[in-house]
Amino acid sequence: MKAYRWVVRGVYAFFGVVIVAVVAFKVFQPVQVLPRVRLAPGFILVDQDGQPVTNEDMRGKVVLYAFFYTRCPGDCYGVISTLQAVQAQGPRIMGDIPFRIVLISVDPAHDTPEVLRAYAQRVGARPEVWIFATQPDPKRLKMLVGGGFNAYYDIQPDGSVRLDPHYVLVDGWGIVRGEYKYETLASTQERILRHLGVLAEEIRNSQGSAKLAYEAAHFFLCYAP
Repeated sequence: MKAYRWVVRGVYAFFGVVIVAVVAFKVFQPVQVLPRVRLAPGFILVDQDGQPVTNEDMRGKVVLYAFFYTRCPGDCYGVISTLQAVQAQGPRIMGDIPFRIVLISVDPAHDTPEVLRAYAQRVGARPEVWIFATQPDPKRLKMLVGGGFNAYYDIQPDGSVRLDPHYVLVDGWGIVRGEYKYETLASTQERILRHLGVLAEEIRNSQGSAKLAYEAAHFFLCYAP
């Protein structure tokens, strides 16, 4: 009987330690992560060099997707200036982790590879970082951008485009880790750059026993703001 009591006490003590550890992990959040939102869509696009580019080409790379068209006024609702800021700091943050910016045009009738290539040069896009691309078939493009990436655009009768700025961060496994549609107290570029740092830290450190800590952070929703 005495031995039984010790066993019961031991079980209670074990679960007590576990509960305390769980609460402490949740409260202090020693590790922060980005949510695993959903799988990114598959696609086949044509880039600024007239070459096919697919989602499989992006495997093993952290990719920031955004949407635009070359006839968009100004810097296209802040899309270009935001991505220029990400280009300036993103590769440094990611270090040896491959990083790309994929800018998808929603105006394939006008934005041919030649037009995309000239536009890339005009905005100072580094070819080792940026990819400019589109899908020549408007129906497939709408399915990809609207249905796959949840980004809104609408072709107007006069040929102009209504476009809401939208950015999607995808990891090397093809999982969406961040979406940026609305302005917050922090600017979009600040949030993207901060989240790139969080994602880079997870990729570098979630190996071996440390992986358990990162999986716990996902389980307890320890998400970076």
